[in-house]
Amino acid sequence: MSKISMKNLFSGSLRSKRTVVGIISLILFVSVVSFVAYQGTKESVVVNANGKEQELLTHANTVGELLQQEGIAVSEYDKVSPSLNTKIVSGMTIDWEQAKEVTISVDGKESKVWTTESKVKNILEEANIEVTEHDKLSVALDAEVGADNKIDIQKAFQLTLVDGLEERQVWSTSTTVANFLKQQGIQLNEFDRVENDLEAVITPEDKITVVRVEKVTDVVEESVDFAVETKSDSSLLKGKEKVVTEGEEGKIARTYEVTKENGKVVDKKLKTEEVLKEPKTEVVAVGTKVVTATVSRGNSSSSKNSKEFYVTATAYTADCKGCSGVSATGLNLKANSGMKVIAVDPNVIPLGSKVWVEGYGNAIAADTGGSIQGNKIDVFVSSKQEANNWGRKKVRIKILN
Repeated sequence: MSKISMKNLFSGSLRSKRTVVGIISLILFVSVVSFVAYQGTKESVVVNANGKEQELLTHANTVGELLQQEGIAVSEYDKVSPSLNTKIVSGMTIDWEQAKEVTISVDGKESKVWTTESKVKNILEEANIEVTEHDKLSVALDAEVGADNKIDIQKAFQLTLVDGLEERQVWSTSTTVANFLKQQGIQLNEFDRVENDLEAVITPEDKITVVRVEKVTDVVEESVDFAVETKSDSSLLKGKEKVVTEGEEGKIARTYEVTKENGKVVDKKLKTEEVLKEPKTEVVAVGTKVVTATVSRGNSSSSKNSKEFYVTATAYTADCKGCSGVSATGLNLKANSGMKVIAVDPNVIPLGSKVWVEGYGNAIAADTGGSIQGNKIDVFVSSKQEANNWGRKKVRIKILN
């Protein structure tokens, strides 16, 4: 091949390459210009998805179309602002919060809700569930729901707490009696008693009773009665007594264990005794002398040794007011209603004296009376009618011995 042919061939090849390069460059230029022009027509928006912001350029017409293009599936419970049908405007911000399913258990009864709220308080308000300050929640009202998306509520109820002498109404949630007392800050002392089963579960309207038990030692000084020893004395009229030796009470210290429930003594046990002073026995002489009288209903008689004078005389019976039926000398007047007996002042007429009384006959001075003083006597009769018939009169009396 000649040199001219080779040169022509090489020049033709070079022109072909330049043509291809030019075409490619033109295509690239058109593409870039087209791309820039395309991109320039996109709207710039900010998407805040679950708290994460991202700036996007889009040709989407609505918010819903944009979220769909971004692979975000919006459920009926999700919160989107502005709404899905809102037209895209450059510079707008779109907020999307995905709803979560939360399980709410109230006293063991579960319900499920969908919500975009995170705070427990807001979630319960959406679910129309009211709680009081006494209710027990697994998560605090101001806290955010946990990763398990579960809220457990134990509703409080009222019951009666009796602590010793104090009774009051309190709030509690379902728990055992032991835990309830702990919640209420009730401290049990060594001997205190709870009337309820500590392991029982409390229910509304229950009554929890704590009995405060106290055991104390009480030392008491007490008197000890003296014994009375009687001795027969033939020089005293029967029925009369005379203290020969005065008795004296003893003294003893007794130690008791006293059990109190709610301040009231319910048991008292004697533990020890200590004699502080021995009692002194009282000795009493008891009269055994019996005056025997021979009584006649006949007319009066006298002797050369008799003493005669006038007295005021009244009458009484064995059943008169304040009468015992037994004379001062021991005569049983009720058993001997026909006996002739007069009550006298022993300083005027000695007891045991035989006497004659005008209008009454022979008798024995065997009785006394509180109102019989001086020259006054009371004659014994068998009936109230006889006493009324006797009345009050001045009579002559003779002391026969």
